[in-house]
Amino acid sequence: MQTNLSDEIKHSELGRQADEILRRCVHCGFCLATCPTYEVLGSELDSPRGRIYQIKEVLEGAPVTPATREHLDRCLTCRNCETTCPSGVEYGHLLDIGRHIVEIKAPRPRLEKLRIEGLRRVITSPWFGPAYRLAQKIHAWLPPGIQEKVQPGRQAKPPIKPSRTDLQTGRQHERQVLMIAGCVQPVMMPSIDQATIRVLDRLGIGTQIAPGSGCCGAVSFHMDAQEEARNQMRRNIDSWWPLIESGQVEAIVVNASGCGAMVREYAHHLRLDPAYADKAQTITEKVLDIAQILEPLSEQLLQQIDPLKVPEDIVFHPPCTLQHWQKLRPITETVLSRLGVALKEFDESHMCCGSAGAYSMLQPEIATRLRDRKVAHIEAVRPQMIVSSNIGCIGQLQSGTDVPVRHWVEVIDQALKPRTQN
Repeated sequence: MQTNLSDEIKHSELGRQADEILRRCVHCGFCLATCPTYEVLGSELDSPRGRIYQIKEVLEGAPVTPATREHLDRCLTCRNCETTCPSGVEYGHLLDIGRHIVEIKAPRPRLEKLRIEGLRRVITSPWFGPAYRLAQKIHAWLPPGIQEKVQPGRQAKPPIKPSRTDLQTGRQHERQVLMIAGCVQPVMMPSIDQATIRVLDRLGIGTQIAPGSGCCGAVSFHMDAQEEARNQMRRNIDSWWPLIESGQVEAIVVNASGCGAMVREYAHHLRLDPAYADKAQTITEKVLDIAQILEPLSEQLLQQIDPLKVPEDIVFHPPCTLQHWQKLRPITETVLSRLGVALKEFDESHMCCGSAGAYSMLQPEIATRLRDRKVAHIEAVRPQMIVSSNIGCIGQLQSGTDVPVRHWVEVIDQALKPRTQN
């Protein structure tokens, strides 16, 4: 694609990066076939190719219109198009640049900006936990849209963070890993972290959580607060660095693919920060999805599993942040299959479920259509359970089906033999 960026953009770092990405695009249109919003809306402007053209026009000096912002906002940032693209177009990074420039040139209306900022601050705030537990108690009186996001019962009883006992269990192990503290998952589904710690402990791996760490930055970055997100990245690096530098932990293990996708991009987002660029690169290289830890140890883990506790007829929904961002699609299915789980395949497993972080709250109509489409394909194969590896997908799918939806590590944890039987 030929470009002619405006003078104010072309000599900036963002301009140079955007120009390089734009020039890779050859207009082939392969991306349209796998774009969720193009599938449900049918508009070229709501496809990757259409959005690339709109971003190009803005970078070349065209005025920003409300329609431009709307089409960019509708993108789920699933990066399915990147998996499909034969030319290696880094659409996700181009979209980040486009959204940033659009916000500078034509800031959102005040009320819309306040709505997004309010949602962002609630999700990443220490008050999110108390607010969520209150919402669980008054679930029946909540508006329907919020009811879908608040799931009473399953998450009501466990503690908000892994207990001191859970964390101390593996302190004696020679192998130690660092687990991200996070923001949403420890509140909404703390059982996932607890299950992860117990499964790793059975394999002789201890888990540590660095004090002072928190949100990975994904929520802020994708909700008009890119610099705030970078500050969250820096705080996490400061918290993790003593454990990394001293060699106390061998890896950063992530059980939420959305967080894993963001932390893997710390090096990209902090590449221009001389104080953090090298550290961010080291952090990026240390990140492992929980499946990457368990896969080489699957035979050892199998000895710890009670086959009678392994559910049959399970569907694995691969989150976009796992299969398209991190390119780790097959590994989780491989682990589950080796552990005796009978996985059922379903149509359009490559497509987004509509969660996409806060997208389902900001674009509920499109998100619901995508969820219902995904659930219909899954229910067509009649699974006993749906498993995934991202909290957003788990909540999104559960809001549209009566089939139980769990994190796949929880399933492994529940199938562990009692220690006396090992």
